[in-house]
Amino acid sequence: MQAAIRIRRAEDDDALALSVLAERTFRAAFAESNSPANMQLHCAANYGHVLQLAEIRESSRETWVAEADKRLVAYVQLRLDAASSVVLSERPVEIQRFYVEASHHGTGLAHHLMAHVLARAEAACSAELWLGVWERNLRGLAFYRKWGFDVVGEHIFRLGDDPQRDLVMRRDVQSTLAAQESCATN
Repeated sequence: MQAAIRIRRAEDDDALALSVLAERTFRAAFAESNSPANMQLHCAANYGHVLQLAEIRESSRETWVAEADKRLVAYVQLRLDAASSVVLSERPVEIQRFYVEASHHGTGLAHHLMAHVLARAEAACSAELWLGVWERNLRGLAFYRKWGFDVVGEHIFRLGDDPQRDLVMRRDVQSTLAAQESCATN
């Protein structure tokens, strides 16, 4: 039986466990398709304990974790007011990272996390949600398309010393009338 999942905002005390989860899920997703040297360069530059703590504390970023049996099994990081060259709406929200441990694939956790992301984008009065996804990440592309994201451009993502093509995907944030009125007064 699957343990109950709790989604919550990351706290300072999560930084070490988050750094381990972030590196583990990134490697699980992409190590097979990339050189060990480039994977090591990327992970060393992006997933350390100190960096995760700084990201948790950053005011323009929200880090959300999912835990089962008091163990982190997924996370998502959002960057608020994060425009790109092809996403220019007011207050866009970027899904910077969205990872679920392989042991929780197919459980519905990714869908719960995405619903949470949409609610957070709405709460941030964003009209648009966007992300970059590696063109060879077929699982990710299918998931995002299922959630209404469309390809609107591309950008380069450097993995170590390898420039890779990410597709930029976006979707509208469907907000309720109450949310629209709240945003209009802010």
